[in-house]
Amino acid sequence: MEWLFPLANLEDSSYPEFIAEVGALAMGSSTYEWMVRNAAKIAAETGSLWPYTQPAWVFTSRTLSAIEGADIRFVKGDVHPVHEEMRAAAGTKNIWIVGGGDLAGQFHDAGLLDELIVQIGSVTLGRGKQLFPRRVLSPILRLTSVRQMGAGMVELRYEVGK
Repeated sequence: MEWLFPLANLEDSSYPEFIAEVGALAMGSSTYEWMVRNAAKIAAETGSLWPYTQPAWVFTSRTLSAIEGADIRFVKGDVHPVHEEMRAAAGTKNIWIVGGGDLAGQFHDAGLLDELIVQIGSVTLGRGKQLFPRRVLSPILRLTSVRQMGAGMVELRYEVGK
């Protein structure tokens, strides 16, 4: 995720409007650990070691340390019961699956994903982990928008059929 900092300017993206509508978030342990390792860079970009005010659920099978002052809940297992907690915390706002392609895939497999927002930077083409390690043929993803963000990134939004 380190490639993101030089490519993206938050003000040139959909992020400010997006995050305002997020009431809870989930992430995998690899994404969380990356954020912990890069807390100084995150603080330089966002002004805080932990850039979220919403409660966050981190899916992990290991024991991890929490970031002081952050509302983080470490969980493991099936996404269904955790989703119920997240839904209650989010109220009428969205739940964001921040990172972890497999975690997003688990929410998809459980029928709990309704939109897929993918931001691609030119540096990511041809390298890295699989973005969404699922073959989604039925129901098909429906592309709803494409947005260029600066000279190096694009955002694709898909509706997930039920």
